[in-house]
Amino acid sequence: MYLLNQIKKVKSLADAGLVYNQENYDAERYEELRQLALEMMALVGDTSVEKLTDFFIPETDYPTPKVDVRGIVVNEKMELLMVKEQVDGAWTLPGGWADIGMTPAEVVVKEMREESGLEVRPERLCAIFDKRCYDHPPQAHYVYKIFFHCEVINGDFDPNFDIQDVGYFGIENLPTLSADRITKHQIKKIYAHLISGNIDALLMKLNSL
Repeated sequence: MYLLNQIKKVKSLADAGLVYNQENYDAERYEELRQLALEMMALVGDTSVEKLTDFFIPETDYPTPKVDVRGIVVNEKMELLMVKEQVDGAWTLPGGWADIGMTPAEVVVKEMREESGLEVRPERLCAIFDKRCYDHPPQAHYVYKIFFHCEVINGDFDPNFDIQDVGYFGIENLPTLSADRITKHQIKKIYAHLISGNIDALLMKLNSL
């Protein structure tokens, strides 16, 4: 995991160099550096350089992390709302990639509606995590994860085509988790923080893991 994160840094530096040095002598070196990063990433991820080249669209601006936004709903039994992903048959907190033109709070409302059928109201920002600090499978992108505590205001379970099922689970009876999207450590950390009544957001400090 450490090696993959270092390769991501090299690639981002190369991408930034290509954005700001497209017409000078350094551009050729940045392109070579980017190609080396893709080759190393292919080795670590057991895939082909061609697939990674197709996967990564050339950057036209300074490269930044992707943002994953998820909602936390707790019912009267203090159970957590979770959705079952079609892609891997495992469970996660509802959410997904942030959309351009929408605030993070607007994104979580949209994702909750699409994935669970419920209309929610974001009550507060609960946590911001750096994905590399947790036990997720290796991933090509560098990702920040934002979690909102939400209250249900309307609706019934009505998942979209990406979701197999919706349900509530007790913190000590969690289903099989979609490891790319959420970890047990993250859920338990956020849940404990939420029920403690602390209104401050959990931030992505390495010493707070």
